[in-house]
Amino acid sequence: MTDSALIAPETLNQICDALAGPGWIVLPNFLSAATVGELHQLAQQRRDQFNRAGVGREAGHQVRNDIRGDSVLWVEHDDAAMLNANARMAALQQQLNRDLYLGLIELEWHFASYPAGAFYQRHLDQHREQDTRVVTVVQYLNPSWEASDGGQLRIYLDDAQSVDITPYGGTLVVFMSNRFEHEVLPATRERVSLTGWYRRRSL
Repeated sequence: MTDSALIAPETLNQICDALAGPGWIVLPNFLSAATVGELHQLAQQRRDQFNRAGVGREAGHQVRNDIRGDSVLWVEHDDAAMLNANARMAALQQQLNRDLYLGLIELEWHFASYPAGAFYQRHLDQHREQDTRVVTVVQYLNPSWEASDGGQLRIYLDDAQSVDITPYGGTLVVFMSNRFEHEVLPATRERVSLTGWYRRRSL
């Protein structure tokens, strides 16, 4: 990949300060245009490996078009094509543990593809009776995206307000998983991201 695996120290500090305060942050241009293009191309090359996403876990898992319409491909930690992407996220995990004492043990993340018109209803990034997801991270891989294309991430904030985040290529969104409900609005074209969660051991 084109980008260095390193994240600038000031960016790491900015993310940690935001999570310790308001609990969320949006960083435009976290990824270069070249890396966005490479990751987007990788997702397209692996399109036949994507599977329809569902809701629920284990025996309760089911595909529900009325709730979410994306397909996903999980990222392996030893994937050579994802070496720098995984290293960047590992660096962020170390900083979050160092500064915020979150006890994060791993990142689980996947490519997510929303076809035109697909959405994900309002939800919280926690499975029922589970508290292992701590921090949500989203990287958008949409070259030449326009606000009019739609596909915004709507985050519901603590003060009963909401913020809409347009999925411009290269943007990073980070927020506390158990604090903010959110939804994905429909878009007029395919919307691609890398989405995941830093996890801790169950309490």
